[in-house]
Amino acid sequence: MHLIIDGYSANPDILKSEEFIYRWLDQYPAEIGMTKISSPCVVRYVAAKPEDWGLSGLVLIAESHISIHTFVEPGFVNIDVFSCKSFDAEQVIKDISNRFELTGIKTHLLGRAMEDVSYPAGAGGIASMKQ
Repeated sequence: MHLIIDGYSANPDILKSEEFIYRWLDQYPAEIGMTKISSPCVVRYVAAKPEDWGLSGLVLIAESHISIHTFVEPGFVNIDVFSCKSFDAEQVIKDISNRFELTGIKTHLLGRAMEDVSYPAGAGGIASMKQ
């Protein structure tokens, strides 16, 4: 599963807090039944346009990764939860909406489970979706 979240009008104090983003990336995998395999990495980004600054963060999980990109001035956040293990996407959306104090949200959910992929003989590593 690959849950893509675009959050709007988030709390700017949350979006600019390296401590909050780090702690969220550090704790959230366990909350949704995932296995963290790295410490989170959070980096402050200063863009060519000063108003586009924000934080980017990533934590690797055994099942794939969770990433975040914040844009403090417009109150915008992108979050991806990518896992080959199923999770409750509706609950993740609610959690993120509440924790980041979002007033607007757009989401996309893609199927990315390992059991949905087959590797035909002679395909040279090229996968196809099972029918």
